[in-house]
Amino acid sequence: MPRAIAWRGFAMVTGSWALKGFSMFSVIEKASGNWIGRLGPWQPEGWPAAEVGWGLARECWGKGYATEGAAAAMDWAFDTLGWDDVIHCIDPANIGSIGVARRLGSINRGPTRMPPPFEGAPVDAWGQTRTEWRGRRR
Repeated sequence: MPRAIAWRGFAMVTGSWALKGFSMFSVIEKASGNWIGRLGPWQPEGWPAAEVGWGLARECWGKGYATEGAAAAMDWAFDTLGWDDVIHCIDPANIGSIGVARRLGSINRGPTRMPPPFEGAPVDAWGQTRTEWRGRRR
């Protein structure tokens, strides 16, 4: 992405840590040492609920990074942050992210509304409760 857009993204994530005490984590590929994206807990203003989300570089899709990282982030959100419920906001056409949500054990709860400037985007809320997550993790 262009440098200015990347900078705004970094500032947003850093600001969330300062203001809320949580945000997405950077994902660094061990083999290459490259930053390949971010994932983890976040809930920007107006978001439909507390989310564990992911966004990775396209060349890293299909390697299990999103599933592994999101699972660790869900453990942290439930165990450390004390969340009772987690969603994943996913475009219904995003087959890859739907697969990640399913591997995590989340179910499609149906359409949800996003805040501006994303209010027109089609998004489904996938998710599960802390009890459901812990039951699957055993």
